[in-house]
Parts: sequence; C-alpha cells; structure tokens
Amino acid sequence: MSRLNLLEETRFEKLPVTVYPDEQKASVAVARKIANLIQSKQAKGETTVLGLATGATPVKVYAELIRIHKEEGLSFKSVVTFNLDEYYPMAPTAAQSYVTFMKENLFNHIDIDMNNVHIPDGTLPVEQIADFCLDYEQKISSYGGLDLQVLGIGRTGHIGFNEPGSAPNSGTRLVTLDDLTRRDASRDFGGKQNVPTKAITMGIGTIFKAREIILMAWNKKKAGIIKKAVECEISSDVPATYLQLSDNVEFVLDQDAASELTRFDTPWLVKDCIWDEALIKKAVIWLAGFLNKPVLKLTEEDYNNHGMSQLATEKGPVYNINIDIFNKIQRTITGWPGGKPGAEDNQRPERAEPAKKRVLIFSPHPDDDVISMGGTFIRLADQGHDVHVAYQTSGNTAVWDDDALRFVEFAIDFSESQGKESTDLKNLYGSMRSFLETKQPNQADTKEIQTIKGLIRKGEAIAGARFAGLDDEHIHFMALPFYDLAKTQKRAILEEDVQQTIDLLQKVKPHQIFAAGDFADPHGTHKVCFDIILKAMEKLRATEEWTKDCWLWMYRGAWHEFETYEIEMAVPLSPQEVERKRLAIFKHQSQKDRPVFPGDDSREFWVRAEDRTRETAKCYDQLGLAEYEAMEAFVRWKFNN
Repeated sequence: MSRLNLLEETRFEKLPVTVYPDEQKASVAVARKIANLIQSKQAKGETTVLGLATGATPVKVYAELIRIHKEEGLSFKSVVTFNLDEYYPMAPTAAQSYVTFMKENLFNHIDIDMNNVHIPDGTLPVEQIADFCLDYEQKISSYGGLDLQVLGIGRTGHIGFNEPGSAPNSGTRLVTLDDLTRRDASRDFGGKQNVPTKAITMGIGTIFKAREIILMAWNKKKAGIIKKAVECEISSDVPATYLQLSDNVEFVLDQDAASELTRFDTPWLVKDCIWDEALIKKAVIWLAGFLNKPVLKLTEEDYNNHGMSQLATEKGPVYNINIDIFNKIQRTITGWPGGKPGAEDNQRPERAEPAKKRVLIFSPHPDDDVISMGGTFIRLADQGHDVHVAYQTSGNTAVWDDDALRFVEFAIDFSESQGKESTDLKNLYGSMRSFLETKQPNQADTKEIQTIKGLIRKGEAIAGARFAGLDDEHIHFMALPFYDLAKTQKRAILEEDVQQTIDLLQKVKPHQIFAAGDFADPHGTHKVCFDIILKAMEKLRATEEWTKDCWLWMYRGAWHEFETYEIEMAVPLSPQEVERKRLAIFKHQSQKDRPVFPGDDSREFWVRAEDRTRETAKCYDQLGLAEYEAMEAFVRWKFNN
C-alpha cells in the first residue's frame, strides 16, 4: 500500500496504530522491541528504564520476555523498572497485589535485581502517600526518565489508574477508582464490594515524559474505548485521548480491539473496497440505520453522500442493491429453527430434512440456554425435534453463601420432620458456618460447599429444561473440570474437558448444535466452553461421518447480541412465547434479583434478555421488515473442511 493510500485509510486516526492478526503475534512484537532496546543500551553500557503495566493485557509480552531471557540469553541486570500503579490499601503479599502479579508473571523468572524494581507501596499510612509519590517521581528522574512506558487501557479510557477527569499534567498521586474499573476487577476480588476504592498511580504527565510509549489492547471488549482514544477529540472524559498529543506513542492492537476503527468498521468511508456480499450487506444496513430509513427507501443520493458511491457505480442501480439486501435479511427470519419440513430450503437458514432433527444445546452456565435462546429452545421442543441440553459447568461460583446455608437448613428441618437422624447434616452445617464466617474475598469454597452450590444450580437447570419440554433423559450435566480449577489457575482446556464433550456428541450424534458464541462474557467461561466444543468437533470430524451433516449455530444474548448484518437466523417470538421464556428463566431462582456476578449490567437476566430480543426485532422493523414482539438471533459457525 502506498503512503498516500495509507494516510487516506487512517485519516480518522489521530495517532499511530499498528494492528496484528492476534494478541500472541502482537505481544511477541512488543516483547522483541523491549528486548532490542535493552540490548542496544547494554551495548553502550547504559541502564534501561522501563515503565511496566499489570492486568491481562501485558501477560503474553512478559511471557515472551521470559522466553527470550531463558532461550536467547537476554539479561535484565541493567534494567530498572517502575510500575504504573497499585491498589490502595494493598499488602504486597496479597493475591491481587501488583507486586504479586509482577513477580509471578515476570520478575521471578528473570535475572533482574529486585533493588531495581519499583512498585507503588499500598501499605503506607495515608499521611505519607504524598511524600512517597513525590519521591517516586524523583526516582524516575534520577535515572534520566523512562525509556519506554508500556500501557494497557481500561474501559473508562484510563491509562494507569488515571480515571476520567484526570489532568494532562498530573503526577504520581492517590486517586479514587471509577465504578466501572472496580466492576471490571470484581472477579479477582470475589465481588466489587471487596475491590479497593483507591489506588496510587503514575500521572498522565509522568507517562508523557517517557521517550517511547506503547499502549496495547486486545479483544472486542476494548474496541469501543480504542475508537474513542484513537479517533475522538481530546477530552478528560477519556484520559487516553491525551496520548494524541505525544510524538512518541504507538497503539498496538489485535484485530478485535481495532475492529471499531473506521478503516475496519466502515471502510467505505475512507477507501475503495472490494464489495463482496458480506460487505454490501453490512454497508447497506449501516446506511439505513445511519439515516433511519427502511432499506427499500435508500436512494442513489444517500449512497453518494455517505461514502458508498463506488458501490452504487459498481453494483447499481441502487434500488436493485436495496431489493437484494432486503430479501437477504428477510430470509434470515424463520419460525422453524429446526428447518421447515417439506419446504423449499435453499433460501431458508436451516435444512428441511431430516424433518425431525437431533438437537444438542450447549449451555456454558446452567441458565445460558433459557436466557439466550429460551424461545427457540421451547419452539424446537414444541415442533417435535429430539432436543438435548448439556450444561457444561456447574455454575457453583455464582451462588450466594447464604443460599447454600439455607438449603442445608431445609435438609436438616425436613430430615427431622420425618423423624430421621440429622447429626451428619448438622455437623456439615456447623463446619460451613465456621468456614463462611472467616472466608476471605475470592477464596475457594470447601468441596462440600461447592457441591451444595452446584446442586442448587443443577436443580434449577432441571426445572428450566423440563419447563421447556424435555424429559430428564435429555438433560445432561457435564461439570467440565476446567471450571472448578479456575479458582486456583488460569482457565485452560483440559483433555478431560474435550473427551467428555466428544463422548456426549457421539452419544447424541446431533444434526444441530447450539452453543454460546457470546465471547464478551466477562468471566471467560463462554469462550473456553466454545473452544472445547470446537476441539471436540475437530477430532470427530476426522473420523465420524455424521459430523459432516452437523451444523453449529452460535447464540448470544446473555451479554451482547449479534450485529444485525451478522445474523443468519432470526427466530421471532410472540408475546406469549416471550412470557414462556421468562417463566423458564424464573426457574433459576438463585440468579434472580441480584446475581453474584452481574457484569456491567445491573438489570436482572430476564430483563436483559427481553430488552435485547426486543431490540433485535426493532432493528429488523426499522429496516422495513415485519414487526415482531422479539427475536432471538443466531450465526452459523463454518467448519474448515
């Protein structure tokens, strides 16, 4: 690409951005840049001064630096580090402290002199913090300033813990954390209520003095704030926008984090495009939404005035384009998610045959099935398909402690009402009370409490699936082992997880699989569960003939919905079906009112589900399609042959 074309394509971007295919490749590139800097300065007999960040973003960078140290001999003996921030108050030995993080992810595995490591002190009396912060600034200056500052970005737009409202010339100081920042950290602390309300952080002015700044961001959860930081006007509401003023900054992104930048999201606004079917559909739906017009009312003038003249010229006349896209959207709508028997199916989302399909619905948590696709679940059962549901994890971490106690109290009372001995139950109850009274934030429950909480979720899931129309033989509880191990180690797929999934798939031999494709799940469970299904299917497709006729549909709805242009099957729900779905969700009583991990959304799960499915129906209506009460949306996963 010529420099002129690149400048045109990136003209909305107010600072340099480099995009890599994925987080791993980006992290390796950043690590190599750091290693080259260290080696260059070592060759001159100079010290390298690094500003380091914590959180999930730099983990793979640090892992690659460790590899370079061990395999290529990179030494850190001449490196001095200053960390961006630390929670306050925070003991350095706490699991959530950034001292612990840095040791576990970098320092314990390299030859750095720990006397050269500087991290804000979260144990200081509050009256000593101001002096400490001034001393922190002076130490950085005494080394000649930071050679390279590594940054992540929070969803508030914070860099370090410089929250909205921070001044561009701010120095190291004690700050109050934004509520969204605390919600994002809640999983590590066992609930938002346990997340410190304050932190010590380098200031924006401190960061700005670095001779080079690299801000990294991965995955779609960061895409929205990256667009603001890169393309919007400088504002204290998004502190990362201040980086636009630096001549020494680079944003390093993976494709998902960059996905909302203009050149990727609406490329027709900045360059000529190769107009394939998918891009035409996306562009026309975008134009209709932008102008608040039905698709069939879009004009050639609309196309020409909004960056789509090339499309009008190459594929026009525009009315024909409009009709084609309208028909494509209309064909996604079906009341027969399992296929309509005896119907011509070449323009329908699903096959007509076999008329009665074996269907396997995978639910990562014990309520995702009814929350995200409860209406479709019920309709598949009503229409006579052989429907199975598989709950991939126990969901035991998402039950309140007092609910666990309440169920054991019930068991004791019931046992005694029947004249039976309840000594063992009382002993269990006593040990539970003792443990819970001293339980620390984010501490793993005892095995007995985990079992009780899992049984609570299991009973609710059975009730919900029965309500949807299944008998008990079609309800499967997998309790994949990765889930319970996640309290003590990173979420990782185990061979046992994959084999258990293979066994179930071989037993059912489904024509249709429904799986959660909502990777914005803040806990990561959905993504891990989906990857397990893919690994299982990959192995089966090498030997099992039935897999060639098995389609995988992804559903969302628990956290975010698919974009309208992505939807390949939309199942409309009547008001009565919306109510039936709501009643199925209500069977999950432990998740009602206030779930343990609500994410960003304070609404109850059933309210979220109804609002999102109504919003999908509204989007279709605004495009000029039929008006429905609600719609559940699906995208088909395409296996590699």
